[in-house]
Amino acid sequence: MLKTAPNLQTERLILRQPVAGDWAAFRDFMQSDRAAFFDHQGNIGSTWRSFAAELGHWDIFGYGMWAVTRRGDNTAIGLVGPWTPPDWPETEIGWMIFDPATEGTGIAAEAARAAIAHAFDVLGWTTAVSYIHPDNIRSIGLAEKLGAVRDPAAPMPTSYPDSAAWRHPAPQPGI
Repeated sequence: MLKTAPNLQTERLILRQPVAGDWAAFRDFMQSDRAAFFDHQGNIGSTWRSFAAELGHWDIFGYGMWAVTRRGDNTAIGLVGPWTPPDWPETEIGWMIFDPATEGTGIAAEAARAAIAHAFDVLGWTTAVSYIHPDNIRSIGLAEKLGAVRDPAAPMPTSYPDSAAWRHPAPQPGI
């Protein structure tokens, strides 16, 4: 759909379209304990298909989750952004941070804020949720930091029935 995907820039980060070279970082994350809530641990085939879906989402929809990189370093340290597979009942902002050294640095929030602003301002979304497993305390903490609130009335994807929806507010201009 897009000839060139837009890069997003923040104070410390560049968010770019993921590329095949990001596979190793994605694979290592998905096979680690940090990815316990993504249901791919120990299944390299499922992990590979998930990564292929991340790449294909961009080709099919013209947008998707960006690879998060630090300015001056093209190494992917996570994926953050819009995620709307056809079986998702709502538009989602998703995130996964590969590098445990980034925990507590605000990198995930910085990347997610840029992705949320893009989804609302450029893609024209009027609503967005994040589907999060109730035991994923770190992810819930990030959603709350971003201003999201749990929405028990939100429809859930059938492939993630144990998750909860966290609804994001529309970004406020100038904030």
